[in-house]
Amino acid sequence: MKKLLLIIAGLIIFLTISQRSRLPINLPQLPTSTENSEKQVVVYEESVITKVVEESLPSVVTIGISKTTSTGDFFEIDPFNPFSPFRRIPGRERNVEQNIGSGFFISPDGLIITNKHVVQDSDADYRVLTNDNQEFEVAKIYRDPLNDLAILKINTSGLKPLKLGNSSKLKLGQLTIAIGTPLGEFQNTITSGIVSGLGRGITAGSPFEEYVEKLDNVIQTDAAINPGNSGGPLLNSNGEVIGVNTAIASEVQNIGFAIPVNVVKDLMVNFNRTGGSFERPYIGVRYKIIDRQTAVLNDLVEGAYVIEVLEDSPAQQAEIQEEDVIIEFDGQKVNGDDDQSLAKKILEKKIGQRVDLKIWRNGETFSKTLILETYEE
Repeated sequence: MKKLLLIIAGLIIFLTISQRSRLPINLPQLPTSTENSEKQVVVYEESVITKVVEESLPSVVTIGISKTTSTGDFFEIDPFNPFSPFRRIPGRERNVEQNIGSGFFISPDGLIITNKHVVQDSDADYRVLTNDNQEFEVAKIYRDPLNDLAILKINTSGLKPLKLGNSSKLKLGQLTIAIGTPLGEFQNTITSGIVSGLGRGITAGSPFEEYVEKLDNVIQTDAAINPGNSGGPLLNSNGEVIGVNTAIASEVQNIGFAIPVNVVKDLMVNFNRTGGSFERPYIGVRYKIIDRQTAVLNDLVEGAYVIEVLEDSPAQQAEIQEEDVIIEFDGQKVNGDDDQSLAKKILEKKIGQRVDLKIWRNGETFSKTLILETYEE
């Protein structure tokens, strides 16, 4: 009887151990499962970027400049002529051709968005090089007076424009992809990162042109942006443009900035409102906006302080003078807290329209009327 009981007890223990050994627990396989998950994440991100790049590259261009420069005359010593030891050496002309920036198509018929500082030199000629190595001369340029943006026109058709996203819905940490020609040499370089900051204020410029401009509310990204990337698109994971690459922070690494795409949309609304004209109204003055505090300290008034009146301009015909202060434009106050206050008001008008100005001069106020004329670059 004892032996039978021992045999039964042994069978129970054996079956229990066998059952436990079949439990679905396999700890050594956990690291393999985690590794596979990480691989899936990496593969997914790679596929997103490669898809966006493949679809976007045909729409991104490189912008080059052609310009003739000359060095000034200089003098050198002629040791063999004691009576006239200095001789004058005339300057030399040099033809400069260089890729300096990037851009992208926004219409099938040859409209391109880039930075204003890329095409700032109005005396130079510009060309566009496409991804398939076609080269076009820039026929027209519209430089936005309010932002560091410009619209270029090349004479061709059948192009593929990039889709414009909505920069008001950006979130920190969102994937970004930048395309451009860094250093003017490495055409269509791809970098990626995230949205690192929103609502930044910066000073934009170009190492190739003597030009800087203060910009507000720009996008910060850690996608590598270098000189020559200016004007290229900053894209999201859907292949939509969310910004225009415009500047880098030279003191640190992995900080770049882009103008929000909604600013581009506003520019295109104004551009299309004039029937797609590269002309815009102007009054013909160079000015500096004077805020209230500066006005009080200098016995002036708040408004647009006239630095220069252009010859044969509407302002000259209306007898506006240097050191005048434009305090009202067509019944609207010129706001001293907004550097673009007067420029915005002018752009809202049409060429040929008659406008009334209120001028402050030496403590007296005058009313002037002028007719807006065409300013074409």
